[in-house]
Amino acid sequence: MSQIFSPSPKHCAIANNKRYLANLPKHLPFNKKLIYFISSLFTSILCFIFILYFTLRPAKPQFALQQADVYQLVLLAPTNLLNSSIQLTFLSTNPNQRVGIYYDEFQVYAAYRGQQITADTPIPGFYQGHQETNLLTASLVATGMPVAPSFRYEVGRDQVAGRMVLRLKGRGKLRWKVGSWVSGGYRFNVDCVAVMPFGDSNSPSASASSGPLSSRPQGTRCSTDV
Repeated sequence: MSQIFSPSPKHCAIANNKRYLANLPKHLPFNKKLIYFISSLFTSILCFIFILYFTLRPAKPQFALQQADVYQLVLLAPTNLLNSSIQLTFLSTNPNQRVGIYYDEFQVYAAYRGQQITADTPIPGFYQGHQETNLLTASLVATGMPVAPSFRYEVGRDQVAGRMVLRLKGRGKLRWKVGSWVSGGYRFNVDCVAVMPFGDSNSPSASASSGPLSSRPQGTRCSTDV
């Protein structure tokens, strides 16, 4: 007489567990190693960046105004349109001993009492090595630039006072270079002040023989924000 064997629920559960374990992917340990490797690599990169930043911490570039000459500053009546011509010379210095600077974009312009009085003039991009100084020049011009109705009054008041204050401003984008590593782009702004003698005898709108308004501040430092 044969005996009929009927498996219990406990036996069925054990059998199902064995089949589940047998069907697990064989590469699971490899995936764990890969995840661990990627996490370690990412952590190492972050640590390297923090160490690099706190060790080097690049100082912002320095700019110094050497000379500014106003050859033309004529307001066309009654339209309040301005024609201007200004020649600018200044120094750019990288104060860092281990960090180079790529200037990808750099534009300069002149402003008078909060009003822009020349168009933006681009300066060609350049690389500045460790503690290197470059002489930069730019011709700032405007033809028919709209200005506020108060412009004529402000110029007349400065002419009576005998001096004119111009602001020479720059804006652009730079990148830091450490060894073969180059950072992303950073925006920067430059602000220089030029004080010029201003009177009837040396007005830029007078005859050419009277000469331009000139400011030679002998290397006055400009403010720089990065």
